[in-house]
Amino acid sequence: MARSRLMCTFMVGDLYCGMEVERVQEVISHRRLTRVPLAPPEILGLINLRGEIVTAIDLRRRLHIVDGEPSEEPMNVVARGEDGAFSFVVDKIEDVVELDGDNFEATPETLDDKIRPLVQGVCKLEDRLLLLLDVERLLVLD
Repeated sequence: MARSRLMCTFMVGDLYCGMEVERVQEVISHRRLTRVPLAPPEILGLINLRGEIVTAIDLRRRLHIVDGEPSEEPMNVVARGEDGAFSFVVDKIEDVVELDGDNFEATPETLDDKIRPLVQGVCKLEDRLLLLLDVERLLVLD
């Protein structure tokens, strides 16, 4: 039996996504952004997080979601990467859930080629699928 995993879950468009809790530093409400000239479109800007400058990445753009707009004010999932903290801007925060490791499967080949490298795997839940996002790959912008 595989070990259970704690996941911080959130919505990005219609996608139910998650990151391992160990990678998440904190979840914060929407913050005022400072735009960065000539930055890639996925970079929304910089936020000041108690004196630390953190890059805010738009997960809608990063996951190539173009449909609709968030119905609520976006939230920030602050995660630690190899080079420090980054904020992933998401539509809605869900729960921290404990999932049985046996429920995780490899990323399906049918997933869009643009986002397949950003997903470590999927977890079958009772009523939907959870996409486990790869934090390090999300930080590599073309």
